[in-house]
Amino acid sequence: MKAIKEFYCGRMLVRVFDSRNDMGECAGKEIAEKIKELLKTKETLNIMFAAAPSQNETLASLLSDKEIEWNRINAFHMDEYVGLDPENPAGFRNYLRRSIFDLRPFRSINLINGNAMDIEKEAERYSQLLKENPLDICILGIGENGHIAFNDPPVADFNDRLYVKVVELEKKCREQQVHDGCFERIEDVPTHALTVTIPGLCSASWMYCSVPSRTKADAIYHVVNDDVSTACPATILKNKENAFLYTDKEAASLIL
Repeated sequence: MKAIKEFYCGRMLVRVFDSRNDMGECAGKEIAEKIKELLKTKETLNIMFAAAPSQNETLASLLSDKEIEWNRINAFHMDEYVGLDPENPAGFRNYLRRSIFDLRPFRSINLINGNAMDIEKEAERYSQLLKENPLDICILGIGENGHIAFNDPPVADFNDRLYVKVVELEKKCREQQVHDGCFERIEDVPTHALTVTIPGLCSASWMYCSVPSRTKADAIYHVVNDDVSTACPATILKNKENAFLYTDKEAASLIL
């Protein structure tokens, strides 16, 4: 589980592992240790979870820790398709239920409703919820186009006054959902989503980002080498204290 390469990129610590299993094992264990550390001084924690296959190994490692007091953790998720059948397994709510939310006794689970009658009001509701419950930890990934949550380059705003908003998904983002096996065809992928904005994500005190697989190699290259810019939204993590990027050698192939 030892990193094959480790370096700072701005303020963010980057570690590259030989395999995605090693990556996820390290990320999950370090998140678990931080949770237990914070619970020594705080009665409850607020943690936001990404929903994507890239998070599988990290969440499995996190769940393997038997000492976490899940009943002291309020769970949040960061994005959801607008108008997708609520029973569709590709829905992010459903991924998180399968992967973690139904597997541990959380204090509360707070979901974005992409099927709300008034989507703008739902964005306002969830935004207010986040402001009332400041995030301690954000567990996230990076998209093939460099997005974090559904903040694709055309809609990403580092100074967004909103915490949650409705966005139109970039074609490359929608194609990624097919590459990940979540949908059979791009035509099946919804065109819009509700997403926590970049200021909302970066409000978390600690950020843990897991990014495996060769399909993310371009994104990792740009995160490491480009200036901080919404052309690659994930570059903002380089400005963040207590931000950690875990990747495997496949995703890091262009920076090794």
